[in-house]
Amino acid sequence: MGGDRSENGEPAWAITCIGAGSSPLIVHVPHAATWIPDGARRDLLLDDAGLDVELARMTDRFTDRLSFDGLARAEAPAAVFANRASRLLIDPERFIGPDEPMEVVGMGAVYLSTSDRRRLRVEDPGRDERLVTRWFHPYAAALTALVDQTLSSHGRAVIVDLHSFPSSPLPYEFDHGAHRPGICIGTDQFHTPTHLIEAVTEAFAGSGWDIATDTPFAGTYVPLSHFGRTPEVTSVMVEVRRDLYQVEPGGDPHDGYDLVVAHLARLFRSLTQAGGQSL
Repeated sequence: MGGDRSENGEPAWAITCIGAGSSPLIVHVPHAATWIPDGARRDLLLDDAGLDVELARMTDRFTDRLSFDGLARAEAPAAVFANRASRLLIDPERFIGPDEPMEVVGMGAVYLSTSDRRRLRVEDPGRDERLVTRWFHPYAAALTALVDQTLSSHGRAVIVDLHSFPSSPLPYEFDHGAHRPGICIGTDQFHTPTHLIEAVTEAFAGSGWDIATDTPFAGTYVPLSHFGRTPEVTSVMVEVRRDLYQVEPGGDPHDGYDLVVAHLARLFRSLTQAGGQSL
C-alpha cells in the first residue's frame, strides 16, 4: 500500500507485509529515503552538490533494505512501514510545536537548518503549515491506522523503530561527547518494557559490538493517540552505527551489512515467535 502521492505519483510512504500470515510486529523505517518533491526542493537553499552532501549525512541509508533482508532471513511475518520521502521534506518522528526539543536547532518537523547549522530554508510559517498538513499528518494517520489494525488483530502491537547514525557526531547534535556504541537502543519509559530491551540486547549478543541504551540518541516512535495511554503498544528504537555496514558518509554497504542483517533476523524472529514474551 502506498501513501499520499506527489504530483509525479511518488508515494510518501509504503506499507509492505512480509512473510506468511501476520504478527504484532511493525518495523518503522522513517529516514531511509532521499526523494524530495520538486516544489519542496525549490524551497531548499542548497545547490545540488550541497544537497547531496546533506542527504549523505542525514539519511539512514539502507535501513529499509536491512528490515526487508532481516525479516526474510528470519522468515518472520511483519509489516514494514517505510517513509519513501526524505526527512528533509518533513521529519515524521518530530513533535509539532514547542514540545519538540530539536526546534532549538531548527530541526523540528520541517527543518530550517542543515546538519552543520547552516540555513536550509527561509522562515515561512505558512509554508511549514502546508508541508505538515500535506505530508506529516497523513503519514502519522497511516501509521496510526496500521497500529490500530494490528491491535485489533493481535491485541497488541510491537514497533521496532529502525535507524542508523554516523560514527562521528554531526554539528547539530546536542552532546558531542556522548558515547556512540555499535548499537543504540532507544527507549520510552511507558512503552518500552524491560523484556523488549533484553530482546534487542540478546539479538546482538556475540556481534562484538558495544550495545548501549539511549545514547547518542534516545526515545522511540509511538503514535500520539497511543502515547502514554496504551500499554499494549510497545516500541523500541534500534540505531545501528553506520560504519558497521556502509562506507561513510552515505556510501555503499560493505561486508558488515550481512552481519547486521543476521542479528536483526535474530531480533525479528524472537519478536514474532508465537507466545514470545515480547509479544
